[in-house]
Amino acid sequence: MAKGKGDTAKTMAARLAAVRVLQQVVDEGQSLSAQLAQILPRVAAEERGLVQEISYGVLRWLPQLDAILEKLLRKPLKRKDVDVEMLLLVGIYQLQHLNLPEYAAISETVEITHKLRKQWAKGFVNGVLRNFQRDGQKIVTALNAYAESDESKYLHPQWLIGKVKLGWPGQWEQILDANNQRPPMTLRINLAQTGRDEFCKRLDSAEIGYQQSRFSRSGITLTKPMAVEQIPGFVDGLASVQDGAAQFAAELLAPEANERILDACAAPGGKTAHILERAPSCELTALDHDPLRLERVEENLERIGVTAQVIAGDAAKPADWWDGELYDRILLDAPCSATGVIRRHPDIKVLRHPDDIETLVSLQKQILDALWKLLKPGGTLLYATCSILPQENSQQIDSFIQRTEDAEPQSIDGEWGIESGVGRQILPGMDGMDGFFYALLKKAGNQ
Repeated sequence: MAKGKGDTAKTMAARLAAVRVLQQVVDEGQSLSAQLAQILPRVAAEERGLVQEISYGVLRWLPQLDAILEKLLRKPLKRKDVDVEMLLLVGIYQLQHLNLPEYAAISETVEITHKLRKQWAKGFVNGVLRNFQRDGQKIVTALNAYAESDESKYLHPQWLIGKVKLGWPGQWEQILDANNQRPPMTLRINLAQTGRDEFCKRLDSAEIGYQQSRFSRSGITLTKPMAVEQIPGFVDGLASVQDGAAQFAAELLAPEANERILDACAAPGGKTAHILERAPSCELTALDHDPLRLERVEENLERIGVTAQVIAGDAAKPADWWDGELYDRILLDAPCSATGVIRRHPDIKVLRHPDDIETLVSLQKQILDALWKLLKPGGTLLYATCSILPQENSQQIDSFIQRTEDAEPQSIDGEWGIESGVGRQILPGMDGMDGFFYALLKKAGNQ
């Protein structure tokens, strides 16, 4: 059936929205998720999936798309025409990776030049995309065959490829490949309200495919991602979206009834809710430096039906927010490079820079030292990151233990991940999970 004018307008709006999102991420250094949250409400509901597909896809394939575009252009576009550059990347991505009619992908992408108010670009964009339609396969084959750069081959910036090689010399290619895959959608079942088998019956009734997690007793991975509103019981707090690797946090922390617990760097609140599902009567403080992100924490807690003390504050400066009473357990989900979750956040490859790692390592050190003083003798601190870089993980914890006399490393038993120093590392894609690091420390003495 031919598209009506209304349908075409919606499709055009989707492509324009993707261009605006990409422009903000690539050129302005803004977060992909934040930009999508702003722009998706302005797009027709049925076209939002296309906006997300294009935005995530272009960022996932950006190094190769840039290399392709360079071959297609006689000279680079001017800085003021970055929107036209993003539009070309959108067009190339559609032709190369989406199962869309080529004539529609080209014509409707070209029409976006009107929305950009750059009439001169109409013929230019059409010509470039037609050239890719004709010669694109040859260009891609040549790029892959001659490996003109590691960036276009592995779809990561060169500095990050070097870091991964250095940290994981035997697994670096598998890590980079896993980073470029589409992530699964995994749920954490709220075992305080329902059993996993019982929840699976709901999925069966709704004809939703799934697989139970091997290592997490509350985990279920869906066969296909879907809107959370379509998941039976989600709005009632029976399930939350949380990767299998992140589900180990509450299990390793092992909260108990009536304990005083700090969840530092808590936003968006998935681990906070999980702790309370396991120990509803604990006295939990959820801390984060960003008041806006704490709104997400409160929304998650309200949906699950649990409560916590939610505080905006700097974890490295407890004097500004701490009430002076020691904690039984502390979860430090430390600020990190997020190099273990690139498959979920491909903008990390654009937003992260080499100097960031040293800055993050320094911040992690400050927070560790500050929060350790808030822990009771005999208490435990769980250090977690979604990074795969040893500087932020095993090396960070080794250094902390060496300078902290009363820090006693605890073994983490599990069939998941691999030993890494005194902690345990999950690499991206291992058993379908994100990259995560955990280290468990006990403070010497008796409570």
